[in-house]
Amino acid sequence: MDVSVVVTMLNEEGAVDELHRRLSAALEGRSWEAIFVDDGSTDGTYERLRTLHETDPRVRAVRFKRNFGQHPAMHAGLVRARGARIVTMDGDLQNEPEDIPKLLAALDRADVASGRRVARRDSPGRTMPSRVINGLLRKFTGVTISDFGCAFNGYRRDAIEPMLGSIGRQKFTKALVLSSGVSVEEVDVAHAAAQSGSRYSPIRLVQLALHVVAGFWPQPVQWIGVTLGLVCSVAAAALGVYGVVYWIANANFPGPLFAGAGIVLVLGIQGFVLALIGESLGRVQRDVEGRPLYTIEEEL
Repeated sequence: MDVSVVVTMLNEEGAVDELHRRLSAALEGRSWEAIFVDDGSTDGTYERLRTLHETDPRVRAVRFKRNFGQHPAMHAGLVRARGARIVTMDGDLQNEPEDIPKLLAALDRADVASGRRVARRDSPGRTMPSRVINGLLRKFTGVTISDFGCAFNGYRRDAIEPMLGSIGRQKFTKALVLSSGVSVEEVDVAHAAAQSGSRYSPIRLVQLALHVVAGFWPQPVQWIGVTLGLVCSVAAAALGVYGVVYWIANANFPGPLFAGAGIVLVLGIQGFVLALIGESLGRVQRDVEGRPLYTIEEEL
């Protein structure tokens, strides 16, 4: 098998047939398979996949018992892929199958073909948090690619296999693979607007940012604790100096105002630290319990 295409889907009944048609055209002349992972859809997505499987044996499908998330769905497809080269993509037609040959060509020169979305069709409320998360991942992984969040990527099999034990539990599959030291080449890919809108709410984006810090930053609690201590110490010293100067100059120091501002600042920072500790403890709990990433209802 030359190419395996792993497609994650959630309530994409209307996109299944067009996606299959465009995949077939883009991969014509190659030995390929498509593994569609239905992440707990509540519409007719899986029935459309069943029909495709019956008419095209290159189509395989996995159905989760409920919605477990994009990254566990990606894992389910990756562990079943049989191709020497693996392409991952979303099933909402934001990724254009016509770009797959560009990713495969890059895999002749590198271990990972990293999709880079050009003319991105998301709102500023979606792209700005993504820029922050991309900056954090560049800092923590030491890999200077521009778009960690793009799910449209190509991988050589030997780059993926060593990381299968962590993929799914750790979000940002591409960042995880690249952190192992494999070579990468960025590839510009088209990006269409999401037909049903982004599934990443502001709260979910904050959770992703915390996941990045807890998952890719060594000893984050210690570093943030040190930073917290330094910032608070400097702020306290600055307020003390200002208070003395103001007291001498005006014989009246507004202590309650500055004390309240300082308390609010410290409480805000402590809230972030507690959230980070909660994320870290949650990860430890999941690993200790050994819960499965997902449970499968049916597989074709």
